[in-house]
Parts: sequence; C-alpha cells; structure tokens
Amino acid sequence: MFCGIVAGRVPAFRVVDEPDGVAFLDTRPVFKGHLLVVPRSHLVTLADLPVEALTGYFGLVRRLTVGVEAGLGAGGTFVAINTKVSQSVPHLHTHVVPRTKGDGLRGFFWPRTRYVDDAEAASHADRIRAALPGRA
Repeated sequence: MFCGIVAGRVPAFRVVDEPDGVAFLDTRPVFKGHLLVVPRSHLVTLADLPVEALTGYFGLVRRLTVGVEAGLGAGGTFVAINTKVSQSVPHLHTHVVPRTKGDGLRGFFWPRTRYVDDAEAASHADRIRAALPGRA
C-alpha cells in the first residue's frame, strides 16, 4: 500500500514528496494532521534503513515536526515507529502526531513495569549491549 502511494498509484493527501521520503496524512489519524513518513524504497523495519539514509530520512521527519507544530498551531508532536509488533503495514513508516496540552492522549506506552532490583536492570542492559551490531 505505501509503495503504491510513493509511486502515485494510490491516492493520498501528500505533504512532502522528496528524494528522502514521502509524507502523507494518516487515513485514521490519532489527531487531525497525523502524518506518516515513509522512505521512497520499500523497507520493512527501521533496521533495514541503510546507514547512509539515516540523515536524510530523519532530517525529513524533523522538518515535518516543525511544520506540524507551526502549520497547525500544535504545542508539540509525538514521533513513533513500530517495528514488527504492532506494525500495521509492513513498510517502514514514522508517525508524526500533533499534540496539544490536555489533548487526552494517555497511555501511549501502555502499562509500565519496574525492574525487581538493580541487578535485573543491569542484566537487561548487558544483554542488549552484547547484542548490538558494530558501528557503521
């Protein structure tokens, strides 16, 4: 579906169409002005985005947060990427959602939990650190 939007075969309310990506209105927005930003090439997850594309893609996302705030008079934005779990479309996409104080958006990160103790927290940090790929 997103590839069709990028190619112009699927209609969308485009905000930006640039080499670094395409941004368009979400058809089921959290709030009006909720954008989806996608890279031009088909990539499924953030891990698939080439290192050399990071600056351009996230530069575009950053510009869009400024545009959403200024253009809609939003107090801020919420920026999110789902990868695999809760990823409704298997194409990398970044949500840029306009926010205003008191807009009612709560629980976006759902229930919170706690570590049993510092040792458990340190164990999780160690496991993640050990699994990190090398720097590009």
